[in-house]
Amino acid sequence: MTENSTAPLGVLGEKQDRRTGVERVVSAPLPTVYGMFQAIGFLDHDRGEEQVALVHGDLGTENVLTRLHSECLTGDAFGSRHCECGDQLAAALRAVVAEGAGVVLYLRGHEGRGIGLLAKLRAMALQAEGLDTVEANLALGLPVDARDYGVAAAMLRDLGVDSVRLMSNNPLKREALVRHGVGVAEQVPLLIPPCENNITYLRTKRERMDHHLPHLDAVAHWS
Repeated sequence: MTENSTAPLGVLGEKQDRRTGVERVVSAPLPTVYGMFQAIGFLDHDRGEEQVALVHGDLGTENVLTRLHSECLTGDAFGSRHCECGDQLAAALRAVVAEGAGVVLYLRGHEGRGIGLLAKLRAMALQAEGLDTVEANLALGLPVDARDYGVAAAMLRDLGVDSVRLMSNNPLKREALVRHGVGVAEQVPLLIPPCENNITYLRTKRERMDHHLPHLDAVAHWS
């Protein structure tokens, strides 16, 4: 970590990305089952959301192993098998510890690809009736993906990161970071073994949202 990780709260509170209104507020050590992290809290003044970066080791500036993890209460906290989000979060935290340095940005306000928790549950109910994840959002009059990654880019800039090795299967995340001025040196696959409950969801992400999920070919026997 840089010297800012141990700076007094008042000093951290003055560090703000004027382009986005993202302010670093606090930094605290966070021991986890995966390893030791520094939890750096940010306030997004534009959206009123609190964000956190989990940093392990000395990041440096280039080719930093990075995960932009969209908040998913059902997957991250409840262990839902409808998606692979909880497993991806755990895999990303393990990966940065194994690497010796890296960062996981936990992006709040991204629930349900940005439509919110209740709307996500409504979409899940429609999926249980036979719609896929894209059709369900559209049936509710909502965008397929409403997430914005400007705050993620601002957080990375605050951490001194110029380019990343991005742990993601989603090409839109790479495009968004580049558009916001953060280089992506490599897109690192984050492939989680599918299960019967999420195979249709994952196939939809591959076929309709261009996610890179080649491992799904091995489970063609599931309907």
